[in-house]
Amino acid sequence: MDIRKTVAAAVVLLVISGAVWADDTSDRVADRIDNRGDRIENRLDQKGDRIDRRLDRRSDRAEAAGMDRRAIRLDRKGDRIDRRLDRKGRRIEQRHDRRASRLRRRG
Repeated sequence: MDIRKTVAAAVVLLVISGAVWADDTSDRVADRIDNRGDRIENRLDQKGDRIDRRLDRRSDRAEAAGMDRRAIRLDRKGDRIDRRLDRKGRRIEQRHDRRASRLRRRG
């Protein structure tokens, strides 16, 4: 009779500790996925800013040389590329956030 209580207590302890371990693991995985989305979004944002700055410099040189239409086109092109990369980064970030929240709800 005493061995049955010991086995039952051990089983209950094992089930509880397994649930706690699984919950901790899902939180860590969700945090890692969320951080990955943040890093991707930041990287794309920086890339868009670099391209926009480079095209702005070209636009300034073109304007100084008297090529106003070319300067306007280069400026708009840089803004367009920057916005496109920002949208792409935001989409990826939101996708990773959704995955992380699903893992947190499940875990």
